[in-house]
Amino acid sequence: MSPANVGYQAPSVTVSSSLPKRKLDSSVLIVPVVNGDDDRAAPRVVANPFLDAKAVGEIEAALESLDAKGGAEQVTRVVVPSLPVSSVLAVGLGKQRDEYDVIRRAAGVAARSLNGAETALTTLSDIDLSATVEGLILGAYRFTDFRSDKTAPKDAGLRAITALTSAKGQNDVAQRAADIATAVATARDLVNTPPSHLFPDEFAKRAKALGEAAGLQVEILDEKALEKAGYGGIIGVGKGSSRPPRLVRLTHKGAKRKGKKVALVGKGITFDTGGISIKPAANMHHMTSDMGGAAAVVATVVLAAKQKLPIDVIATVPMAENMPSATAQRPGDVLTQYGGITVEVLNTDAEGRLVLADAIVRAGEDQPDYLIETSTLTGAQTVALGARTPGVMGSDEFRDRVADLSQRVGENGWPMPLPEELKEDLKSTVADLANVSGSRYAGMLVAGTYLREFVPEGVQWAHIDIAGPAYNSGGPWGYTGKGGTGVPTRTMFAVLEDIAANG
Repeated sequence: MSPANVGYQAPSVTVSSSLPKRKLDSSVLIVPVVNGDDDRAAPRVVANPFLDAKAVGEIEAALESLDAKGGAEQVTRVVVPSLPVSSVLAVGLGKQRDEYDVIRRAAGVAARSLNGAETALTTLSDIDLSATVEGLILGAYRFTDFRSDKTAPKDAGLRAITALTSAKGQNDVAQRAADIATAVATARDLVNTPPSHLFPDEFAKRAKALGEAAGLQVEILDEKALEKAGYGGIIGVGKGSSRPPRLVRLTHKGAKRKGKKVALVGKGITFDTGGISIKPAANMHHMTSDMGGAAAVVATVVLAAKQKLPIDVIATVPMAENMPSATAQRPGDVLTQYGGITVEVLNTDAEGRLVLADAIVRAGEDQPDYLIETSTLTGAQTVALGARTPGVMGSDEFRDRVADLSQRVGENGWPMPLPEELKEDLKSTVADLANVSGSRYAGMLVAGTYLREFVPEGVQWAHIDIAGPAYNSGGPWGYTGKGGTGVPTRTMFAVLEDIAANG
């Protein structure tokens, strides 16, 4: 097995209604605290049934002696002799709040602070079990597949979580949360794997392995099949690379008779140099994340199968490497997208929309009720919305539904318009469409407008631009470390669950 096939091993999760009787070595108890009555007061432990007055007093006294604060995501580690753990990690919630993402981020920052601890117990889960489990697993995430013994972490990382809760019958809740977090971690693993080890054929093989393990139907089209079927966008983008493109189809059959059908499409450019319209060298290495949409789609359809959602979900994932070479497509070339629309390629760095258009048309042949497409599509997304806020475009009603669910799960998608006049900017003098406009304005919306041309009439659809949110190039925060984030896996799964429940 190659090192890149190892992946993140998520910690096990156990739900318990009491602290252990005997002391656990290398264990930490994570306890939420809130600000005191004023900014100068010591933090207070959030009330819970697991800590008696003596333990609470010891924790609060230790925090006061260290002049600790209870601000959001502030952490302080102390020793509490009366408790059966090696140490206590107090994590701040700020003013006492129980919002889902506040708890998840607190759990995440706590997990990132657990140096040397293999076992974590927490009372955060008595506030929100699901948010706590997700936050701990994602905060503990590490990508170490390419570390030698010289630089690999010396400790094993977090291996086991005990979530303390006074509520009964919560095992299914905890398992669902663990499955969601593990799916996000799977997407992160794929994004973080370097392009030397994740090229189209290898990406397709990994998607197949993940799909077959979850019981999905899997179909892979190689470059010959793509050429024969007329996938001009995928072939055009991939023709400059020595590593040819692929199209992967993953199908979850969950509907009984004529249930709802959802198509997922994700951009899988395993590395993007820009092609002949080559990118600047600075930060080009971040383009290892240009398959973040595809990674999230693969993780989401696998999760839908594991959760046995009672809807059909079909993922169509185009995979290519965009390279400059003697065989690469040129600015000014004309290609024919799958389905027959001709496109003048004015900029080879606007390649994502070319592979996505092919995939959207193919997904439309399945006659879905809904179509969700996600991609690291435009630098304009980061200009408009920054590095943490995906732009959501598409059919007005479905777009707003997707954005609302995205905000609820903490991925914070924001609805954006697709003004009709932008289509004028995509006119070509020699083909049906140009792949870019001549204007420097509204780049994210122009890309969405291009994709809209390929969505079948009557299908509710949403396009999620994650150019910034898919990859964290800055410092870690909350449950998000550096590198791949797994966005928007949780958004898409929340939408699938919502469709399964409400149609």
